[in-house]
Order: sequence, then C-alpha cells, then structure tokens
Amino acid sequence: MTHRFHPSFGQEFEFVEHRFNWGEDRVSMRDEHGALFSLPAGWTDVAAPDPFVVIAEGRCPFTTTGLLELAELIDGLRALPDGEKTVRQITP
Repeated sequence: MTHRFHPSFGQEFEFVEHRFNWGEDRVSMRDEHGALFSLPAGWTDVAAPDPFVVIAEGRCPFTTTGLLELAELIDGLRALPDGEKTVRQITP
C-alpha cells in the first residue's frame, strides 16, 4: 500500500489481479485473514508512479488529475440552483 493517507500504508498484501473494474484501474488483493478486497491501482506499487508526483518530488501534495477533478466538482456545485446546494458559502 503506497497511498500515504491510507490506514494500511506501508503494509504488503497478497496480489490477486490487476484489471479495469468499477470504472477504474483496480488491484484485487487478500488481507492477512484471506479476505479479498480491491482498491485503486494508483494506491499501490502495481501502477507506475504519477509523473507529476515524481517531478514534484514532494513539493506539491496535489496531482494534476486530482485538481482537475476538484475543479469539476466545484463547477458542478456552482451550477446547482441555490436551493439545492449542499455546500454554503461562508461570509464574514
């Protein structure tokens, strides 16, 4: 597990398979009790490291993909009518 904010960061698990599943690149593994689980391949060492993360060398905690997804989420929230917004603007 290479995702530094995941509770299992640094642990190793039995590899089962790597495939496109649930709409994304995923890895299936077994835990210490033999239970099967899957997670995004990018959270493991199976996938190649994100080139942006490699070049940034720890200077930026965000990836280009992550920032673009965040911008898309914000645009979607801004497009909602005021009565449907679940995030409220905080004003001083």
